[in-house]
Amino acid sequence: MALTGIQILKLLPKTNCGECKFPTCLAFAMALAAGKTELDLCPHVSAGAKDELSDAAAPPIRQISIGVDDYGIKIGGETVLFRHEKTFFNKPGIAVLITDVMDDGEVERRLTALEYFRYERVGVTMKPEIAAIKYTGNKEGFLAVVKKAAARPCSVILICNDAAVMKEALDIIRDKKPLIYGATRENYETFGSLAKEYVLPLAVVGNGFDDVAGLTEKLVAMGLKDLVIDTSSRGVKDSFTDQVAIRRAALVSKFKPLGFPTITFPCEMTDDPMKETLIASLFVAKYAGIIVLGDITGETIFPLLLQRLNIYTDPQRPMTTKEGIYPINNPDENSPVVVTCNFSLTYFIVSGEIENSRVPSWLCIMDTEGLSVMTAWAAGKFVGDLVGSFIKKSGVEEKIKHRNLIIPGYAAAILGDLEEELPGWKILIGPREAAHLPAYLKTIEDR
Repeated sequence: MALTGIQILKLLPKTNCGECKFPTCLAFAMALAAGKTELDLCPHVSAGAKDELSDAAAPPIRQISIGVDDYGIKIGGETVLFRHEKTFFNKPGIAVLITDVMDDGEVERRLTALEYFRYERVGVTMKPEIAAIKYTGNKEGFLAVVKKAAARPCSVILICNDAAVMKEALDIIRDKKPLIYGATRENYETFGSLAKEYVLPLAVVGNGFDDVAGLTEKLVAMGLKDLVIDTSSRGVKDSFTDQVAIRRAALVSKFKPLGFPTITFPCEMTDDPMKETLIASLFVAKYAGIIVLGDITGETIFPLLLQRLNIYTDPQRPMTTKEGIYPINNPDENSPVVVTCNFSLTYFIVSGEIENSRVPSWLCIMDTEGLSVMTAWAAGKFVGDLVGSFIKKSGVEEKIKHRNLIIPGYAAAILGDLEEELPGWKILIGPREAAHLPAYLKTIEDR
């Protein structure tokens, strides 16, 4: 039975040292109880307490790290079946398939695609992360691709059933912490030994649940914990059913042999790129840890990245921007001042429109707890007295000679209260839609 945060706290050293990245031992204990962190992050826990806590505090689906630096990913670590119950923590990694028979130009194109397709949305960088390099019998070609990937910013999956070739590839790319794919009933001892020797995560490939569960038990008995599972289903219906069944077995039934993230291969389910994208979107939602695509293009990868961002954004916590003054287009003391809320989407839309207008401006972002302008106004968090108080404390008065403030058109109702709060200021009602800001700012600039 899982322990509560208070029960876990009793077994911790209670030093509040902060080395676990939590401010107190109580905060760390609560995060352990919720499955949001790992016991290994506490450097001072006793051996006895670690033994007692390791199983009780571990998330029902083990969290696995693959890759390093900016392209490193974490998969697994989930604690709920449905996002609205709490949240999903670790978004699935998206991989592009590269084989040992592709020519150099095609290999370069696919590796470059992992760097090229990067998108900024509400302050988050969205990108595919992984090169899935597949061995089909061409050893020289396979190792050549591995060498190319070793010099590029990406995570790597090595798909190879020949242990000798796999070892040569690992000698080249071990520093990138690749995923070894994969251990089968025939080779699990050899591949398990490789994973232990190189201290790397290992994919387990079985024929259905029973086969996979049997293999994971054997590998865990060998001392391996960082496993990724593949039931070998390549039909859409069967693979989808497997993903749901694995998640339910781990979370609901607490069946530890299936308590690992999964890998799926939409690239092996269809030859149609659009259909592959649709299948991949299914696994973004339920419940793949890694999704391997046959290729990456802008029209296929962007909707998947956007869907992934939406699903793996905490539904109980709005995305926010830090309160403060944001100079856009190098403003000076005569530049207009615009105020709005700190909902991230609002900030990035408004700041983007101001930037596109090329009008130097001061953008004041007020903390409304992540609510949009209309919602914040209705909730009493973007009203005249609060906005006025924020402007006084923000320090924007020291940056400008004029006393003109532009408020969102949707918040026009706060005009009277704001004028009372800011005597001497001229309150201007801006457009209701951010798209109309460039034209509006140019009229202000021409006055």
